[in-house]
Amino acid sequence: PAVTSPCKILKCNSEFWAATSGSHHPGTEEAPEFCTALRAYAHCTRRTARTCRGDLAYHSAVHGIDDLMVQHNCSKDGPTSQPRLRTLPPGDSQERSDSPEICHYEKSFHKHSATPNYTHCGLFGDPHLRTFTDTFQTCKVQGAWPLIDNNYLNVQVTNTPVLPGSAATATSKLTIIFKSFQECVDQKVYQAEMDELPAAFADGSKNGGDKHGANSLKITEKVSGQHIEIQAKYIGTTIVVRQVGRYLTFAVRMPEEVVNAVEDRDSQGLYLCLRGCPLNQQIDFQTIRSAQATEGHARRKGPSLPAPPEAFTYETATAKCREKLPVEDLYFQSCVFDLLTTGDVNFMLAAYYAFEDVKMLHSNKDKLHLYERTQDLAPGNTAPLGTPLTLWVALLCLSQCWLGLL
Repeated sequence: PAVTSPCKILKCNSEFWAATSGSHHPGTEEAPEFCTALRAYAHCTRRTARTCRGDLAYHSAVHGIDDLMVQHNCSKDGPTSQPRLRTLPPGDSQERSDSPEICHYEKSFHKHSATPNYTHCGLFGDPHLRTFTDTFQTCKVQGAWPLIDNNYLNVQVTNTPVLPGSAATATSKLTIIFKSFQECVDQKVYQAEMDELPAAFADGSKNGGDKHGANSLKITEKVSGQHIEIQAKYIGTTIVVRQVGRYLTFAVRMPEEVVNAVEDRDSQGLYLCLRGCPLNQQIDFQTIRSAQATEGHARRKGPSLPAPPEAFTYETATAKCREKLPVEDLYFQSCVFDLLTTGDVNFMLAAYYAFEDVKMLHSNKDKLHLYERTQDLAPGNTAPLGTPLTLWVALLCLSQCWLGLL
């Protein structure tokens, strides 16, 4: 059964937006009406508080309400309104095309320095992670995990079991918080869930708000309900979110300077796109792939997996993945892995679209494909696929011994 979130913060956000979208900066005569809508917003968040404890959008909304209450001298006690729809007036900030130079990353951040170095991170499938340093991992990471956490935005994903009792998980929820930035954008929250891929932020808007550079943050719907793109020009960042089958995929292109923009890197918490998955959450892809090839199905540590709805053998999974992924790189291997662990052919499409996003977002076209490395070799040193490190050491010792005899 599809996983549905009992947290109703998206509904609260949209109701508040519907009630106030015509009043961007309420004056004295509009303040009582605005405060009434704000109290209704606060009441709505309180009703859903118990089910939203770990939800970033919920906590962002609560803090935003408190700030607005103070800014407009609103009393917490008083009448609340029912939301009413308002249309945006002509010339609204949604249509502004001009923006200050500070809201264009390459013109502002790098005015006196070299061209920025762009990096890429992606998450897809069961789930597979490509970090900003081009490390590729297959992880468990069930529950909520931060993908990105820097001075400009936060991204959090929630992964849920694909089948009841299964160790296979996939992304069922995604929350992105763009933090307020100078005269460019107000704080904006984007949230997607299974079977709900909005083409707007949580407040119903499609850009950065009411500031002069609002259009430096914009959402574009590429395929309804399946593919959206968020351009954050003020930080030189492009984000692609897709729904493939029941689950979500995430891909981002971000300047290295923005990636590393954190207040205190040493004490910063886990940040999957930068640091990768914790060791205890990583799956030994090489060992499991060998088991898949020899036994015809995936085995993981712990309880055995329930039978997937559609059984794939290693041969049929390989043939299926080759239809979309002709190069046998780690995206191809991930596709095979996912078909064997889930039986869901949509995971083949997830791997395919993840690689399509890499081709669009990665700045180094020579690094699009990633190939499996022997597990304990240092980065940059490669060995033929599947050759154990111990064998290489043994061969090296034999060669040295032979030279000694000569």
